[in-house]
Amino acid sequence: MNKLTSRLIAVIASAACLTPFAAMATQNDDAQIRALEARFAKAVAAKDIDAVMKVYSPNVFVFDVIPPRQYVGAAAYREDWKGFMASFAGPVKMQVTDLVVSTDGMVGYGHSIQHISGVDPKGKAVDLTVRVTDVYRKQAGAWSIVQEHVSVPVDLATGKADLASKP
Repeated sequence: MNKLTSRLIAVIASAACLTPFAAMATQNDDAQIRALEARFAKAVAAKDIDAVMKVYSPNVFVFDVIPPRQYVGAAAYREDWKGFMASFAGPVKMQVTDLVVSTDGMVGYGHSIQHISGVDPKGKAVDLTVRVTDVYRKQAGAWSIVQEHVSVPVDLATGKADLASKP
């Protein structure tokens, strides 16, 4: 066997040995993002705005379901969260379901259904379901949300939002 063939076989064998590690890295990244989403849900349920904001990048860009059209930066989005938390008199129940995550290197995306319920300051029940799409970036070994889009389906005939959002 000549030197070129030997080197080619060595390169192919090395690549084959590294393939399982690449798959494990992706699974680990997915698990880290799922853990981030679990921390987020726990923080919302605790009405802990500081913990909520820890999942977001300082330069996050958000399209939320309520006006204004967009929030640029964590400081602006923090104010949105303060208003949201103030709309509940007591505890908040938060559930993230149907979470799908995909990563590729330092970038990932995910989408989920988020159900929030509780009681407003007047004692009226609050029960809403939103669709959320997130873009994540891994920086300094940690994932954070750099872009978020929160939405609800709208009945175009009536112009009303479907806050129950059943499939």
